[in-house]
Amino acid sequence: MDFTIPPRVEAYRARIAAFVERHVIPLERDPAAYDGHGNIAPSELERLRALAKAEGLWCLQLKPETGGAGLDKVGMAVCYEAMNRSIFGPVVFNSAAPDDGNMMVMEKVATPAQKARWLDPIVRGEVRSAFAMTEPHPGGGSDPGMIQTRAERRGDRYVVTGRKWYITGAEDAAHFILMARTSDDARKGLTAFLFHRDSPGWHIVRRIPIMGPEEHGGHCEIAFEGLEIPASDVLMNEGDGLKLTQIRLGPARLTHCMRWLGLSKRCVEIAREYAAVRQGFGVRLADRESIQLMLGDLAMRIEIGRLLVAKAAWALDRGSFARKEVSMAKVHVANLLHAAADTAIQINGARGYSTDTPLEWIYRYARQARLVDGADEVHKMVLNRTLEAEGDAFWSWDAGE
Repeated sequence: MDFTIPPRVEAYRARIAAFVERHVIPLERDPAAYDGHGNIAPSELERLRALAKAEGLWCLQLKPETGGAGLDKVGMAVCYEAMNRSIFGPVVFNSAAPDDGNMMVMEKVATPAQKARWLDPIVRGEVRSAFAMTEPHPGGGSDPGMIQTRAERRGDRYVVTGRKWYITGAEDAAHFILMARTSDDARKGLTAFLFHRDSPGWHIVRRIPIMGPEEHGGHCEIAFEGLEIPASDVLMNEGDGLKLTQIRLGPARLTHCMRWLGLSKRCVEIAREYAAVRQGFGVRLADRESIQLMLGDLAMRIEIGRLLVAKAAWALDRGSFARKEVSMAKVHVANLLHAAADTAIQINGARGYSTDTPLEWIYRYARQARLVDGADEVHKMVLNRTLEAEGDAFWSWDAGE
């Protein structure tokens, strides 16, 4: 087993790390650098994105012909972790959800005409996007088979009615991927569509308040009341919606984990820095066995997460859907992020609970990790189903040729 990374990937990682240290981390200490929802202000984001483009650190996850650097999933794991040392990092490099997953799936399955219209403006950073799948009860969430939003074909157009909610980035998005039901077939009943925010027949009901902080564009509830979508804006083919969700969501879940590892490491970094200088009763915190046990445990759990993510990324690069590998990484890293933030706050005491460090930001953000892209329990259920189907082969090695 070779755990080395190519020199080209290491070069990108080092450049990203230097960029984050020099340009992004300092903004976390400036209240004026935040927007009203706890994320980086648009003016600062625009400035940093221009710098990232100038330094050749833009959209590294996409193919060169699309405008990226052609990193594979293992390379992305290395670089995304470095990007998210800062709470503002990934969006600066155009590697944040939901644009990240939307760009990758369109690059893979969209027609040339669709790429020119819907993908290229996101790649250039001119527009933002959203992926509209989750619905209120009794509609679909983790189970896309429950989707209720319907798209009825009428000639060369589809007419959409229904409701979605918790759609990340919807308020700022111009380009949307929409999952809707075109038949009641269990496997071929869903279809993916592309639509623009200026199209009539839909509206944002509300931007749903959350624990926050929020991604740009928030998390919105959306109503469709006769939105008309041309047949040319079907992504893949009618009935391929479930297939598209598989193509998009597996890698997207893993890229979350890549980024969360960066935040987890940042929590340890802040905790170690404070423990090294803070004294109580004549002893440095760093010299107390209780603190050493806390930090040692986190270091181990982070490295376990990195190995799980690396294996899942390797499997994706080999053409697998890597369902069990992604699920294991998703559960472990989501819980790790929450534990890392909680432990770092505990070590920092009142300082950690204040806004003097980004720890409280990370703590509030971390709670959603165990819910987004499938709750822990859903992934564990999927893992058990795989175990039932594979038996001892669940743990088999890939022997190669």
